Amino acid sequence: MTNAIHTRLDAGIAELVIDKPPVNALDSSEWFALARTIDELGANPDVRVIVIRAEGRGFCAGVDIKELDAHPERIVAVNAGNYATFKAVHRCPVPVIAAVHGFVLGGGIGITGAADIVVAAECATFALPEVDRGAMGGGAHLQRLFPVQKVRHLFFTGEKIGARDAERYGFIERVVPRSELRETALGIAAKIAAKSPAMIRIAKEALNGIEDGNLEDKYRWEQGFTLQAYTNPDSAETRRAFVEKRDAQF
Repeated sequence: MTNAIHTRLDAGIAELVIDKPPVNALDSSEWFALARTIDELGANPDVRVIVIRAEGRGFCAGVDIKELDAHPERIVAVNAGNYATFKAVHRCPVPVIAAVHGFVLGGGIGITGAADIVVAAECATFALPEVDRGAMGGGAHLQRLFPVQKVRHLFFTGEKIGARDAERYGFIERVVPRSELRETALGIAAKIAAKSPAMIRIAKEALNGIEDGNLEDKYRWEQGFTLQAYTNPDSAETRRAFVEKRDAQF
């Protein structure tokens, strides 16, 4: 575990907190650490449900663009860490609740789209600015939250959508004030934790099995296009512009 990830276990509820100022953007090693932590919690027989939330200005800004600007060769490791994390959430033997606030970007979309239940603060905004970062990926998870045409609009434009507008698409269980987010998520978790652990684990596996398509295969397909994007000079320009806080020039 790294300093960016903290956990606590109480009454069958595992609370996993992402806390890496300023924007909870994780580097390649931290994505792998997050995946391992989720896998370990899911394998723990004392864990009945997991709540993933964050401290700071927003839930998760995705990958550390500064790392990739300085070390573009790490894109393979970043891809692998993202894949492992999203798979750990989706395939976790117990239900995973994502409690999101502020910005939910890139890898934050991956975590949210892979989760079983989503609770959002009123301040939450969802976006997938991959095109503006010279990368691909996340569309498979975004499509678990929004219908196809909305996914394409969000992906092509990079625009964000607020929690109240996003709520009408049906993936958010509750929208609450930021001050009530943690307790709301823990309240839902407590209802699940009170059930038979064996029945809940069976239910999670059964529900995963009746989904349309294979989420991990879809995301892996997208990741191949991230590598293709990285061979284009425009990709490097988007990262350099982001680091230098200027508009990209194409």
